Amino acid sequence: MEKAHTKLGNFLQVQVRDNNVDQALRVLKKRLQREGVFREMKLRKYFEKPSEARVRKKAEAIRRNRKAARKQAIREGLIAAPKRPAGSFGGRPGAGAPRSQD
Repeated sequence: MEKAHTKLGNFLQVQVRDNNVDQALRVLKKRLQREGVFREMKLRKYFEKPSEARVRKKAEAIRRNRKAARKQAIREGLIAAPKRPAGSFGGRPGAGAPRSQD
């Protein structure tokens, strides 16, 4: 992840359609978020000692492995899936329960 953004030619491009700059900015922000650019900028704001970086990376790896093991156990039926709070359908804010066709 560290070297991915330093290579030349690794640019993110977003198409602006119908002069809709706001939509293009939202798409760009989502792509930057997915690539981890914001997180990397936050980490590089201050110098991090190599020993601290090792500790942080090890903790992140442990967290990733635990999450993967938990997902695998849910898939295999060894543990129950966590219950979602009421009204959390989909990923969009304000997307409550599906509408009924009256």
